[in-house]
Amino acid sequence: KAKELGIELSIHAPYFVNLNSEEKEKREATKKRILECCRVGEHLGAKVVVFHPGYYGKDREGAYDTIKRGVLEMMEEIKKKGWKIKIAPETMGKINVFGSVEEISKLVRETGCSFCIDFAHILARDKKVDYRKIERLFPEKEWHVHFSGIVYGDKGEKHHKSTERREWEELLGNLPRDKEIRIVNESPTLVEDSVEGLGIWERIKE
Repeated sequence: KAKELGIELSIHAPYFVNLNSEEKEKREATKKRILECCRVGEHLGAKVVVFHPGYYGKDREGAYDTIKRGVLEMMEEIKKKGWKIKIAPETMGKINVFGSVEEISKLVRETGCSFCIDFAHILARDKKVDYRKIERLFPEKEWHVHFSGIVYGDKGEKHHKSTERREWEELLGNLPRDKEIRIVNESPTLVEDSVEGLGIWERIKE
């Protein structure tokens, strides 16, 4: 049905993953869960598998290298299988979780993986969205984007909420026009929100 309607699919990996776990068994289980999503996604013709990279843990400085190693190992397995699907670490909304825009951008540059830019998470984490900075950090032609309204505090994300019209207008008015961008709405009222977002886009895209 997605193919018939021209809709590009993606898969969100389970939330019970952590590529930076201190326990090797949990890191290996994380990779298996993400790769299983890749196997299913390949059959469905999905473009990407989005996943949460992990927590900083006790060694915040070393988290990047551990997560990078896990990403490279999964990409090697995907290559061996001959799959076209890509793995996409997501920008995260809590300050104690790996996934700032800088960290995800660096992962993309150094591993060649794909990425998911979650604008709601960025707002919750940074308390603002610097659209031009994001454009500089992610020069790639194709973007996979998550978006919704969000409630947040000092430590970042609390929970998603329905997307307000002004939030759609801000996002769609600031996205670059020279890229291929797919947007997944993650609000509790995702169908209604998506319909409204499409309507706004139709009006402002010219």
